[in-house]
Amino acid sequence: MSVPYDTAAYEPPESHESHQPDGTHQPDEHLGRLLGRALNSFELPDEALARLDCALAYDSSLHSAHHSAGLHRETYRHTWLLADGSALTLWELVHNTMPERGTQHEVYTSEEDLHLATDRLPLPREAAPDFELPLQVPSIPEPRRSYAADDSADHARRLLRRAENEDRPGPDTARLLHTAYAHQITQAFGRPRLGFTLYEHAFLLHDGSEISLWEIEHTATPDGRHMCEVYATQDEARAAMQRRATDRSRPSCG
Repeated sequence: MSVPYDTAAYEPPESHESHQPDGTHQPDEHLGRLLGRALNSFELPDEALARLDCALAYDSSLHSAHHSAGLHRETYRHTWLLADGSALTLWELVHNTMPERGTQHEVYTSEEDLHLATDRLPLPREAAPDFELPLQVPSIPEPRRSYAADDSADHARRLLRRAENEDRPGPDTARLLHTAYAHQITQAFGRPRLGFTLYEHAFLLHDGSEISLWEIEHTATPDGRHMCEVYATQDEARAAMQRRATDRSRPSCG
């Protein structure tokens, strides 16, 4: 019959995970352990492994499981978040259905190949797929855009440092951006004649989450000099541009 399993990320009992200073695990460490225990890892395409060289974050979850007549079979989903904004998933099959009854691991690049491999297992009738109980678990979010890994934490630090507005994002945001791994800069608004340009600086953090800062570059200053302001939201940035434009359009007295 089918039985529920712990939905925590799967790792063999004998594995000894190394940790980053913040307690998380490096994506390449997870990949190394997965390939090391999979009997068919040599069959994985080189292209897929090359893409995993730029992995930023990792998530693993139990997909389905069976226990019956002393035999067991589990499938796991391993997903890596890549620097280009895409995600790559490998599927792991764990079972003890071979004559020697030792636990074996196999890895596949598609869920279809995983199902084909599962169907070949000599499981008794009561462990047929009709009794399978898929477990729905959250996976790492896919980012909304493409990113470039280019000293992004330092870029965030320099952006906040050159902001002259007193209501710029504070220390909490700066600490959060210290974990930025990649970023993308997009011009959201530009009116050269009016002297205003709005940029979105989007950052990808090591946990796969995203955060944006909104930068205004303008010359709406009393002496016409160039000024940089940074805000936490687009609405705040656009409101600031409106205020600056209104102040500049007012006639001077005297």
